[in-house]
Amino acid sequence: MKTGAFFSDLGASLKSIVKIAAVSRRCSGMPEAKPGSRLIVMGNGPSLTAVIENDMNAPVFNTIRPRFYILADPLFFNGGDHENVRNLWQALSSVDWDMTLFIPAEYRNKTPRLSNRVSVCCYNFVGIEGFSWLRHAAYSARRGMPRPRNILIPAIMTGIWMGFEEIYITGADHSWTKTLEVDDDNTVVSVQPHFYSDSSSEHSRVKSLYKSIRLHEIMYSFYVAFKSYFEVERFANRVGVKIYNSTKGSFIDAFERKCLPSAQHND
Repeated sequence: MKTGAFFSDLGASLKSIVKIAAVSRRCSGMPEAKPGSRLIVMGNGPSLTAVIENDMNAPVFNTIRPRFYILADPLFFNGGDHENVRNLWQALSSVDWDMTLFIPAEYRNKTPRLSNRVSVCCYNFVGIEGFSWLRHAAYSARRGMPRPRNILIPAIMTGIWMGFEEIYITGADHSWTKTLEVDDDNTVVSVQPHFYSDSSSEHSRVKSLYKSIRLHEIMYSFYVAFKSYFEVERFANRVGVKIYNSTKGSFIDAFERKCLPSAQHND
């Protein structure tokens, strides 16, 4: 290893160790997958509409009745009366099937009242960088994960931790670069479509968030996300888990492409 790379990894490792000590918590009670089972991760990209209509033939949430649901965005815990926050917790309070809700450990005491059919399980939303031995030790101990630029990374990692042998990813378009523009005021405009229709208040919130963000910062954020997927793939290979990208037209280039398996074999 070159001297520059060594000191870079050393600095990142020390930072990661501090984060583990300060933020990471012991998270027990995670569900265990049955041997040979598969997990379908449903992202919120626009391509998910076609998956639901063509492969699953079901409307969202109440008919799909997911066994697992995962949250990461602080908005859902600190967003007060925001429309999306209100709608989410209302839906989770009326779940009438057995479901596990995964939330970051730091928010374990910030969930409102949920349906008694919903079990809450925490995970460590802590990005780990540095020496490879430290990264993989932290991942294996569930103390952290590759830098979680978005919800898909913790979704895949929790699937690995639960012991699913195959993980299929849908709704992960990640075609963000297609949406980028810079207007005449040098404001970066990024409209990231979802399979559902965003409300006007959500568009206003996103516009406000991007108001002070520069293009190079956004591009770096994209870099972090796509790089993290390769780190997830390396860890999955190490523990014997296969990850397949079933999202048509996805920009993610870290995982093997494969169509969804037949529905009766999924979890």
